[in-house]
Amino acid sequence: MTLAKPGRRRLLQLAAAAAIAQALPARVIAAEAAPALRIGIIGSGRVGSALGTSWAKAGHTVMFSSLDIEHDRKLAAAVGANARAGSPREAAAFGEVLLVSVPYGALPQLGKDLGSLLKGKAVIDTCNPFPHRDGEIANWARAKGAGLASAELLPGARIVRAFNAVGAARMAEAAQRPGPRSGMPMAGDDPAAIALATRLVRDAGFEPVLVGTLAGMGNYLMPGTPLAGERSADDIRKIAASLN
Repeated sequence: MTLAKPGRRRLLQLAAAAAIAQALPARVIAAEAAPALRIGIIGSGRVGSALGTSWAKAGHTVMFSSLDIEHDRKLAAAVGANARAGSPREAAAFGEVLLVSVPYGALPQLGKDLGSLLKGKAVIDTCNPFPHRDGEIANWARAKGAGLASAELLPGARIVRAFNAVGAARMAEAAQRPGPRSGMPMAGDDPAAIALATRLVRDAGFEPVLVGTLAGMGNYLMPGTPLAGERSADDIRKIAASLN
């Protein structure tokens, strides 16, 4: 059964909660500060598995999906509470926010297959265009800018680029590691989608840093750029300022 999309009031509540959360130390935010989210994971490889597991442990309900449903069922069973498995279509319908973590070359077909299910949804885009893996579409995306390219390939989705240049192993342990949190640069255009992504970045164990728009900064959020790798939130802000 396809679940209804969240209403405007719910989106405003979530955005307000995330805005409040930004003003508080991440480690003292109460779990009940905002309602738990339904998150559809489209692509349950290393990144999708790591983030989905962290979000389930933080109290959100996640649905893992990929081209291998048996893998997703085993993953959901291992995660336990708050995790389930489904097809990519089921995950796209289930989630009020989506994580898309697939090879960049798969985005055109994914956009066609999921079509209307993506429209209006907040989508965290972790996908990076690599010419040696993805071919010509990667060259096109790099020339256009990965942020704008993803928005074109997933029309109607409210894209936020994040988790693009930190290793999956680090993502898997970030929420449990003591000490100061590493910053996580994000780029997006939609305030409500950015608010949702901000909350989920924190729940994954990082400090969110909005560095700019998809057009202005979306292409810097990938390996090999000045914003790649782990840095403090302050260092990310300084680097981003130098790139503007």
